[in-house]
Amino acid sequence: MPGRSRPHRRTPLAGLLLGLAVFWLLFLVWSYGGLPPAGPAAAPGPGWYSVYFTQPVGPATRSFEGGPDEPLAQAIDQAQYSVEVAAYELDLWSVRDALIRAHRRGVTVRLITDSDNLGTDEIADLAAAGIPLRGDEREPLMHHKFVVLDRLEVWTGSMNYTVNGAYRNNENLIRIRSAGLAQDYLREFEEMYSEQRFGALSLVDTPFGNLEVQGVPLEVLFSPEDSVLERLLELARRAQGSLHFLAFSFTSDELGQSLLALAENGVEVQGVMESSQAAGQGSEYERLREAGLGVRLDGNPYNMHHKVLIIDGRIVVTGSYNFSRSAEERNDENVLILFDPQLAAAYEQEFQRVLDQAQP
Repeated sequence: MPGRSRPHRRTPLAGLLLGLAVFWLLFLVWSYGGLPPAGPAAAPGPGWYSVYFTQPVGPATRSFEGGPDEPLAQAIDQAQYSVEVAAYELDLWSVRDALIRAHRRGVTVRLITDSDNLGTDEIADLAAAGIPLRGDEREPLMHHKFVVLDRLEVWTGSMNYTVNGAYRNNENLIRIRSAGLAQDYLREFEEMYSEQRFGALSLVDTPFGNLEVQGVPLEVLFSPEDSVLERLLELARRAQGSLHFLAFSFTSDELGQSLLALAENGVEVQGVMESSQAAGQGSEYERLREAGLGVRLDGNPYNMHHKVLIIDGRIVVTGSYNFSRSAEERNDENVLILFDPQLAAAYEQEFQRVLDQAQP
C-alpha cells in the first residue's frame, strides 16, 4: 500500500551473523563471570575457568573498586544453594556483604578463618548476621583462601579477602568450574569445619586429587598431608626450558637446591621475591642471586604476595602455599597444579609484568 514501508526480511546470512554475534557475547559473559575484563586484569579462559590478577598500580588502587573481589562477590550473589569459605583473613566489604545477602536469601553459608583474625569488624558482622563461623584454635596458620559455590565451582589462589589483597598487593585469583574439584575442596573444608582436623590431624582423603576438565589435567594437594614439596620438586626436575617463579616467602632449601641444579643444566630460571621477606632468616634469595640466577626483589611498596611456579610455559602451580617449611609441615594450605599452555601464558604475562617492575 502507498505510504507504508515494506517489512525488512532477514536474509539467511544475516541470521547466521546475528546468531554468531549472540553466541560470542554469551561466551564473553560466561568466560568473565558476567564482568568485562576492565577492572582486574582478567585472562580469557575457555569457559571453565577465569583468572584475575590485581593491578596495584592503577585507578582501582585509589578507588578500591574494580578489583578481583568484585567478580567474586558477584559469583556469591549468584549462588543458589551453598557457599563455603576458608579464609585466612577477611575485611573486604564487598565479600562480607555478598555473604550476608546469600545467607538472608536462604543459601547455606559457612566460614572458617584463622582464630587470630576472628576479631575483625567484618567477621563480627558475619557472626551478627547469623552466619556460622569456625576458628582453627591453634598457633600454626589456617592459611587457605578458597571459596566453594553450589558444590560446582572453586575460587582459590594467593589472594586474601582483604583490601590489601585485592588492591595493593600483587595477587592472583582463579575461578574453576568443576564439580570434581569442588568435591576435593569441600572435603578439606568439612575436615576443618565439622571434624576440627587441622595441621597434623588432617587426613589423606581427597576424593579425586587428580582430575581432568575439558581435556586439561588438574591436581590439587592440601598441606601438610599431601607431601606438597615432594610433588613440586618432581615437577621442577622435569623442567626442560624454563622455570619462572613469584614468591612471597621462599625459605625451602630443597626447592632452592633444585633451582640451582636446573640452572646448571641450562634451564632458564628466573624469579621475583617479596623484598620484605628476602632478607629474613632462611631466605633463599642470596644463595640464588650469588649463583647467578635471574632473581630480583619486587618493586611493589606493599607485598608481592604470589606463590606461583610456571614450568616450560605449560604448567602452572598456584594457591596459598608459600615455599617454606611452615607451609609444608604446619599450616593448612592448598596447591593447584594445572597443565594448560593457555593458562600458563596468562601467568607468564603476569610474571613478566612483575619482573619489569622489580628492582634490577
